[in-house]
Amino acid sequence: CGPERKGIKSSCCFLSFLDAIPSADQIRITTSLKSQRGSVWTKTKSIFEYWEVEVTFRVTGRGRIGADGLAIWFTEEQGLEGPVFGAADKWNGVGIFFDSFDNDGKKNNPGVIVVGNNGKLLYDHQNDGSTQALASCQRDFRNKPYPVRVKITYYQKTLTVLINNGFTPDKEDYEFCAKVEDMVLPSQGYFGISAATGGLADDHDVLSFLTFQLTEPGKEVPIPDAEIPQKDKEKYQEEFEHFQQELDKKKEEFQKDHPDVQGQPADDLFETVSDRELRQIFEGQNRIHLEIKQLNRQLDMILDEQRRYVSAVTDEIAKRGAGFPGQQGQVSQQEIETVVKTQEEVIRQVNEIRNSMADTLRLISGAQHPGSAAGVYETTQHFNDIKEHLHVVKRDIEHLVQRNMPSSEKSKCPDLPPFPSCLSTVHFFIFVAVQTVLFIGYIMYR
Repeated sequence: CGPERKGIKSSCCFLSFLDAIPSADQIRITTSLKSQRGSVWTKTKSIFEYWEVEVTFRVTGRGRIGADGLAIWFTEEQGLEGPVFGAADKWNGVGIFFDSFDNDGKKNNPGVIVVGNNGKLLYDHQNDGSTQALASCQRDFRNKPYPVRVKITYYQKTLTVLINNGFTPDKEDYEFCAKVEDMVLPSQGYFGISAATGGLADDHDVLSFLTFQLTEPGKEVPIPDAEIPQKDKEKYQEEFEHFQQELDKKKEEFQKDHPDVQGQPADDLFETVSDRELRQIFEGQNRIHLEIKQLNRQLDMILDEQRRYVSAVTDEIAKRGAGFPGQQGQVSQQEIETVVKTQEEVIRQVNEIRNSMADTLRLISGAQHPGSAAGVYETTQHFNDIKEHLHVVKRDIEHLVQRNMPSSEKSKCPDLPPFPSCLSTVHFFIFVAVQTVLFIGYIMYR
């Protein structure tokens, strides 16, 4: 039971357990064993017209992926045991599903799905309920450093789901997940929470489940009921110890019957928290490394084209000057030198960009072999250096494009005598600018 706050008063609920293991500080809905089901339901119906529930839970497991998931219910009748995350199908009410396993192969799990039912529909497991979802959001709630918190509000036919993703100890750090309007729920119903495992397994633990009545301004709020009696608490503690002993016996029997798999979990299915973090860091570094290598190759191609162009222009000017001595006076030596200096400046700028990209590649290569103690710090430093170098590259390329954009104040290239057609300066710079912008945009998009 929670205290009165902001015009909202809490309601104490006596619970009934089905295959769940209660203790003094939490309830384990399912253990990390295959094909398990469990649920907890209120013993009496809630008479709240509008309500809010706050649920704190943990979903933990050694596997890279989990199964099957956890569900929070408000239904006209108790769901007890069934195929929908441990509760019965064809419910009349609403279920908020925290689905861990990707049944449809769309890579959109773990996710949160809101599914309503009028007591006649069968849950679409194969598509993860996507054909019946009223609202959903994609959130990873497994193996978080802090408990995950969910706030579900039903007020004036609008259901809102907020979630605290478990990355911060701040209990009020909620973010929006889903909203369903014009939703009609039973006027009275049972609150419940259930979970299930399949071929893969997670521990599903509920730390708290608070229900609050929401009232319109001016309406009288009933006095909350009393706490759970001490006798019931002792009874739940005895049940927990009994279930824990049974679980230990089952584990010992399994180890005796399967000595070959004892203490030898499959390495490709399990990973530690540090292994998972390192894998995510290396995957991100590899993607950045490939993108920078591709950009470096393109810059090399641009530099080679520029050099060939400068060489061709210089040779052609020399030939024209030697072959047409009378026409040489038409082209001032200063204008020719201006063109050549501009081309040399372009080459210098591209060389600087290339050197910057090479430095970035060296940083990434060093980041892929972090030290044991300072690995996380060094990796962060490498990422900061990579960002800085990418900003330098972007600034240099923008400066190069702006410097070579045609302007009315710039002196125009002199008209040379006709000679075999080749790539013009304007076309070349337009090509360089467009291709550079595309490369930078692609990298920023990735």
